[in-house]
Amino acid sequence: QVQLVESGGGLVQAGDSLRLSCAASGRTFSNYAMGWFRQAPGKEREFVATIMWNTGSTYYADSVKGRFTSSRDNAKNTMYLQMNNLKPEDTAVYYCAAGPAGLRLTQSLGYKYWGQGTQVTVSS
Repeated sequence: QVQLVESGGGLVQAGDSLRLSCAASGRTFSNYAMGWFRQAPGKEREFVATIMWNTGSTYYADSVKGRFTSSRDNAKNTMYLQMNNLKPEDTAVYYCAAGPAGLRLTQSLGYKYWGQGTQVTVSS
């Protein structure tokens, strides 16, 4: 049974940093893309970042480029999202996801497995 478990969310002030973790288990994630999405109240889930498990290649949404960094630790089967210079508009529930590397890396449909989410709140 595949499990993705996020942690690291919390309440911070604008300009602060947070690091989210996503512990993955239940299968081998070779040739998988590991993504981060977020959903703010009243809004659709949106793509944040993705990292290729094998190569470490990353891709980011324009809204977080230069502020967020995705990484992974293969030995720990864990991926991370380092979030710097947080803004109030980053407030959302953040989800990690995993899916076979393919064309839909910025879309929810491209991911097969999802975590339960972790709340990030940024106050102004």
